[in-house]
Amino acid sequence: MSRTREVAIVSKYLLLSVLASLCLNNVAAQSLAALSDFPKQAFTIISPFPPGGGNDSLARLLAAELAPIVGQPVVVENRAGAGGNLGTAYAARAKPDGYTLLMSQTSIIAVNPVMYQNAGFVPEQDFEPLTQLTNASVVFAVREQSPYKTLTQYIADAKARPQVVNFATPGNGTLSHLTTERLAKQIEIKITHIPYRGAGPATTDLLGGQVDMLVTSPSSIESLVSSGKLRVLAATNSDLIGAFAGTPTLESQGIKGMQVADWYGLFVQKATPLDRIEYILKAVQLAMSTQTAIAKVNQGGSQVVASDRKDFSQKVAKEIAEWSDVVKAAGVKAE
Repeated sequence: MSRTREVAIVSKYLLLSVLASLCLNNVAAQSLAALSDFPKQAFTIISPFPPGGGNDSLARLLAAELAPIVGQPVVVENRAGAGGNLGTAYAARAKPDGYTLLMSQTSIIAVNPVMYQNAGFVPEQDFEPLTQLTNASVVFAVREQSPYKTLTQYIADAKARPQVVNFATPGNGTLSHLTTERLAKQIEIKITHIPYRGAGPATTDLLGGQVDMLVTSPSSIESLVSSGKLRVLAATNSDLIGAFAGTPTLESQGIKGMQVADWYGLFVQKATPLDRIEYILKAVQLAMSTQTAIAKVNQGGSQVVASDRKDFSQKVAKEIAEWSDVVKAAGVKAE
């Protein structure tokens, strides 16, 4: 064998060895040493809304990324109804062993306990905030065939036809609903709210022309915005990416004080053992740090947060206080 060929063969095996090492390191980076007694079975993520909306989509993305990290199946269970109360109450009553997680958001945790006479759960007593997964604006969208090319045109029509022009949201008392009610009050227009049981059915009726505008989270409508079937008229914040980049903010259109953030977060039962809580937190943060998770969240117009427990707990407490005041001031009640 020639010296040149021998060097080539050695170099080849060295390269293969390095590549194999890199692959193993990558796998190790996305794995987590189990506790002595946990996890031993499948995890369930409760999504308290129907399939097709932002809550459900993020739950399924998290489940797919989390499973290889924890070494157990992770399934998503949709338990829709009462603006998210049914699924949330179900999660609150689940055994506090770390295997049942709740995918939630502002409208459920901060709004529903005030809006409903009996929501079926008390956030501060029933749940431990685990991590804020994402952060996004609230967006105002119309179908491509809509006569409204700008939010200004929608507002002008609403002023000309009080209570005739309408808007849809994923549900009564959702962040989308309360944000729009605040907007309407501030700019002095009267528009009719049409609540749905999730963003999925609301989007279907928007596409069909049954409603004039949909107010929701970016992730709920990203594919339809990307395909040109929906047009976004405005957003509450400027940190938009992907298909939503460049969307005019409310503030840029002269509407002040409406920087509302829409977030999704993960919760566990209050009595869950601390070591299991910490394990799940680390696993979820790993899952949300994968290239796939970041790319898909960004594509949906949201930012990955994956916060620690302390920061998320403080955020939840603050928003419970703030949105409770908004609900009471607006006089919004469950229908």
